Amino acid sequence: MLYMHDVWVNWFEGEENGYNVCGFHEWRKEDGVELIDQIPLILVTDQLFQLVLNDLHDLPFELLEDINQRAFAKKNQERHVLEYAAVITDGEEVMAFDTIGYTLPVKKTRLIPRQERLALDMIAGRKPAEYQLHESDGKEYHILSLSPEAMLGLTRRERQLKQLLMMALDQLQHSDHPEEIRYWLTEWNPGRYATIKDLTLKDAWTLLYEGTMTGWSERHEELCGKLIKGQPFFENIWYGEQKVKEAQMKSRN
Repeated sequence: MLYMHDVWVNWFEGEENGYNVCGFHEWRKEDGVELIDQIPLILVTDQLFQLVLNDLHDLPFELLEDINQRAFAKKNQERHVLEYAAVITDGEEVMAFDTIGYTLPVKKTRLIPRQERLALDMIAGRKPAEYQLHESDGKEYHILSLSPEAMLGLTRRERQLKQLLMMALDQLQHSDHPEEIRYWLTEWNPGRYATIKDLTLKDAWTLLYEGTMTGWSERHEELCGKLIKGQPFFENIWYGEQKVKEAQMKSRN
């Protein structure tokens, strides 16, 4: 088995969509970057790579057996064994995962560019390991788990705020005051004010949801900021991303 050493990781926990496992260029100073002292490297099929990156399904039993207690993390100069962790690649992309003792990839990370290149060099000329995959009905996307197309071209901050907006919209749809949907649709699209009042709540909701699904803009951000007002959990996320924006603007100046 191949092994990599001194691998820097930036774990994203509980993510079922690969677009939230940020590449090195989107890592932040406040992220908890860690050092993995030793970790197995496995060339896998594209199907398995995508399953690990874009889902939270149980991993093949044979894969778990192959990597069992073969990875070690270094923290405060002490070496700790990782039950099931590995770097995997399909020959084009590279990522690492740690199940934290479970059978599914709870924590995921991309690698720094130098170590990505090293991983690809190490598996050059090899054949992918074959593992029996569980049957799947295919992944379903929804308002709280948007499709990759809905996030295409967005920065980490924009993706975070778009997910926040969708959480707020989902809460709005299931609130005790569904009539507010028309109000927020008017906020989003004031040009349709004259016709919005005649829409059913279902039609108004569909227009609001589908209208905000595409891309990200100042209008999206403004609507998001208004929708989450007075909700501490949402506001904490919002203010955190505003600080990121301010820091980015300062660095440009």
